[in-house]
Amino acid sequence: MVTARFSFPTLIHFGPGVRAKVAGFLKDQGFKRPLLVSDKGLAALPVFAEALNSLKAGGLEPGTFSGIWGNPVKSQVLEGLKAYGAHQADGLVGLGGGAALDVCKAIALMVNHPGDLFDYEDGKPGALPFKYEIPYWVALPTTSGTGSEVGRSSVISDDATHLKKIIFDPKLLARAVFADPELTLGLPASVTAATGMDALTHCVESYLAKDYHPICDGVALEGLKLAVKNLPACVEKPGDIEARGSMMMASMMGAIAFQKGLGLVHSCAHALSTLKDMHHGLTNGIMIDHALPFNASAVPERFRALAQAAGLEEETPEAFLGWLKDLKKRIGIPAGLSQSGIQAGDVQRLSELAFQDSCHLNNPRPCTRADFEAIFTKALV
Repeated sequence: MVTARFSFPTLIHFGPGVRAKVAGFLKDQGFKRPLLVSDKGLAALPVFAEALNSLKAGGLEPGTFSGIWGNPVKSQVLEGLKAYGAHQADGLVGLGGGAALDVCKAIALMVNHPGDLFDYEDGKPGALPFKYEIPYWVALPTTSGTGSEVGRSSVISDDATHLKKIIFDPKLLARAVFADPELTLGLPASVTAATGMDALTHCVESYLAKDYHPICDGVALEGLKLAVKNLPACVEKPGDIEARGSMMMASMMGAIAFQKGLGLVHSCAHALSTLKDMHHGLTNGIMIDHALPFNASAVPERFRALAQAAGLEEETPEAFLGWLKDLKKRIGIPAGLSQSGIQAGDVQRLSELAFQDSCHLNNPRPCTRADFEAIFTKALV
């Protein structure tokens, strides 16, 4: 597999083994005491010890924070901020999937910014500006899903309500990414499938989003092509490093593309994560073929392009939606919500939460609360 170095706009080191370059890179930038931020699950695995020992062997004095689990909440950010201060850290290394990397960004924001984390919520009336220095941080992604390593937003939930808050600013971008597909080789098939569906959904929804952004459209379609070809291989042949690398690239491309916007699939997914604390990638994977038919009549030509990118002989919305159903079955994503314990009694609250979510505002077809009720009801299979 190719090893490469490029910027788009983040400096990206890509390829097997590039994780070994982190310590030297940070040392060259003048850093000595980084805080290694990860989640509880990874902290118990050899990959965490390897990363920590690599930083030490490179002449650094790293501290650690691994108090992250599930969908990240504000209290985890505050604990990480305490760890940053206690270690007298001068930078951060985010190791993990979207949760760890989003918390790492939020910690970096709050090191020098006053007030409450949610004072910086995107779109909030009177939100505070990002006017102070944000500490240097680099990303080591261990999944191919959210693409948070190249994203400029952090999604953190309120501890009490579980409502997701989006903290957004280009200043949150990692200074460098070390995208090493070897870090994804140990992922269980279920996690590989769920995170892969997250990446695929980002590509699909950003392409369908109504805002004008031909650059993101091109990135989204190419990312979809990579996901179509390589996601099943990652699940069925977990040691396939070429497929793993291509999915890691598809993940980053999806995250770059969705600066254009997302849509109603993500609003459904955010509602499920809020109410039931479900894995974000899994919720996208479950809902994508139930929610997207709502858009088919609004942008049929875009669905034809998606079908073409998926390599389908029949380039129609129906063919693309059928392909999604088949893909889900092949990689083990549940066909509907009932298999995750969602019941008819949950539909009204889920619909309210989805309608409150801002992602559907960029959907190619306006979506009402009643529309969400119909979509969630249909997904109860």
